[in-house]
Amino acid sequence: MSGSTDRSPVEWPTVTAIIPTRNRPKLMRRALQRVLEQRYPGAIECLVVFDQQTPELPELDVPPDRSVRGIPNTRTPGLAGSRNSGALEAQGTLLAFCDDDDEWMRDKIRLQVDALRQHPDASAATCGITVVTGRRTVPRVPPAELVSLEHFTTSRRMEVHSSTLMMERSRFLGDIGPIDESIPGSYGEDYDWILRAAAAGPLVAVQRPLVRVHWQTSYFSDRWAMIIPALHYQLEKHPELAREPRNLARMYGRLAFAHAALGQSSEARAWATRSLRLDWRQPRGYLSYLVTLGVPARLIQRMVNATGRGV
Repeated sequence: MSGSTDRSPVEWPTVTAIIPTRNRPKLMRRALQRVLEQRYPGAIECLVVFDQQTPELPELDVPPDRSVRGIPNTRTPGLAGSRNSGALEAQGTLLAFCDDDDEWMRDKIRLQVDALRQHPDASAATCGITVVTGRRTVPRVPPAELVSLEHFTTSRRMEVHSSTLMMERSRFLGDIGPIDESIPGSYGEDYDWILRAAAAGPLVAVQRPLVRVHWQTSYFSDRWAMIIPALHYQLEKHPELAREPRNLARMYGRLAFAHAALGQSSEARAWATRSLRLDWRQPRGYLSYLVTLGVPARLIQRMVNATGRGV
């Protein structure tokens, strides 16, 4: 893309917004409405990808230079297959993902396109988020304008969320590659893709919260039996994660909490011990011990989410 500041429509690439959804029509409608409200001079194609259900779009006023299509997920059921189905159908030069329970702020696309223009070597663009848990909101912003692979192997950087990602379609289907559909339950599919993207080049970040992320509606909030094999999959696929003790302690802590939430106390304590040996400050290890002692996992999860962080 050109680095010119000319705002002629010819200079602004078409962006395809991909919204995976499954049986959440009210949330999907809100997400779609926020895409249509974008203050972006170029064209926006909205693809709503219906996972394991018949496509059915709500009635909305579609402004000029905007289009909306509903398509089925024709690949692996789940988020990964839905995102890939949208990418393959997309007509835009750029792809941008938005989960059906999240909301884009009105300048998100424009500011991210500007950021990619200023950093043509970036593998993708991201931005900050506002975590919404009930009535509480917590802003989270990426640590630097250029977020490198090292940032992601030392920490998950949860503010680099799937709903913040924008990239060139040619790179998503090319050198970086699509979402891995083999990840159990599609859990952590965004982290896997981010690691691959960051290995190809840094992500450029708009250091402002441009996405509202609603945690209370997450499909993954208590699917612990699926999260355990997904975490093992990530560790096996990305050996670089094991070279960073603090991040490895975080992942072991997640394994500990998942086992504890399932009532598997001995496994939970074993993973918690491994986590705390790597990093005694890792809170998930201690939280896992609390669950094995009878504190409800969901109560702890709600309390942690209220701080703008996740278990």
